[in-house]
Amino acid sequence: MLIYLRVLKESFNFAINALINNKLRTFLSLLGVTIGIFSIIGVLAAVDSLKQEIKGSISSLDNSTIYLMRFSFGPSDIPQWKREQFPDVTFEEYQYINRSMPDLKAASFILNVAPETIKYEDNSISNVEIAPVTNDYYDIEELQVVKGRFYNEQESVAGAPVIVIGDEIANSLFGSSEPIGKKIRLYGRKLTVIGVLQKEGAGLFGNSKDTAVILPVNLVRRIYGDNNKSSFPAIIIKPESNIDIPEFIATLKQKVRAYRGLKPDEGDNFFVNQLQGFTDFIDNITGTMSTIGGFIGMFSLLVGGFGIANIMFVSVKERTNLIGIQKALGAKKRFILFQFLFEAIILAIFGGLIGLLLVWLISIFASQFTGDFKFILSSSNMFWGMFSSTIIGLIAGILPALSASKLDPVEAIRTGM
Repeated sequence: MLIYLRVLKESFNFAINALINNKLRTFLSLLGVTIGIFSIIGVLAAVDSLKQEIKGSISSLDNSTIYLMRFSFGPSDIPQWKREQFPDVTFEEYQYINRSMPDLKAASFILNVAPETIKYEDNSISNVEIAPVTNDYYDIEELQVVKGRFYNEQESVAGAPVIVIGDEIANSLFGSSEPIGKKIRLYGRKLTVIGVLQKEGAGLFGNSKDTAVILPVNLVRRIYGDNNKSSFPAIIIKPESNIDIPEFIATLKQKVRAYRGLKPDEGDNFFVNQLQGFTDFIDNITGTMSTIGGFIGMFSLLVGGFGIANIMFVSVKERTNLIGIQKALGAKKRFILFQFLFEAIILAIFGGLIGLLLVWLISIFASQFTGDFKFILSSSNMFWGMFSSTIIGLIAGILPALSASKLDPVEAIRTGM
């Protein structure tokens, strides 16, 4: 056992000395592996970061949350021309679901409308996200109001001229003064600020409730009307916990079909989108991106491996005389084999470490310019990067190492001379 350890140690020392004595060759070999590892880990880190940001953006909603609307979150087998004929969900359907659906924790009717400009005295903010919702939305999305309150059911039904604003909106319009009770102008009307939401930071594409306002949906319905094509409604449904979700969805579909008078042979003219399905769809997309990026990175790494193999064959050729002398002095085949094998693996490991370092530095640098979006360099990605690098080094070095170990000492010395 000690003999093998000594052979390994001496082979390792020979490999290190060879790398140090051939700096340019070592640098060129490292470059290929570094680029390969950088490509693989860079892509995986970017995909993981994107996935984390998407999940963080929808973390306030439970995966069981359901969206009833005429659009689908993901791909659909229904032809587009047919989907375009689907009717919008209505406020009356929302009321029907709210009173008749079993195991329902909360439901909210929402309108998706275009951004608007809001004003307070001489201050104005353009392109503000408007969120017209019923009061139940507060419980579904678990909103946090740090000042004032959220509007109640009576204010929601009556479409009272009240509004809840995001943190950045409050700071931009009112500065250090108290926003509660102030009146801001929106849709040509004066709305009283009754609440300010807790700061949550930027979302995936810059959208955030910090730059949004929430107001009773019935107030906006009176302005837009129920048949305005510039807005589209949806019903957000949150079932009770620990229930059979597929059964709940089946019951929901049955009730909506009955309310719309659809015949048994007619298909659904609406979509029931579950947030879990959306997250699964995102996971599939990011998984595909990881696979494609991994393959691209592996090709880069293979190029680096070919570079190592080429350099190692050149190294064997240059040191043929030395190999012959070592063998003539009693060096075993395994000593020569380990010597060149270690050299290839060390090259690959160092190249991998440099690639990881570059990804880490770039992720820190990029995070400084992307606000709340943070790049993630996970330990699993680091492990697989280094594992891939080591395997490439092993594969690239095995043939040159075998060819060196099988040289005849007499022929090797004669060839070297």
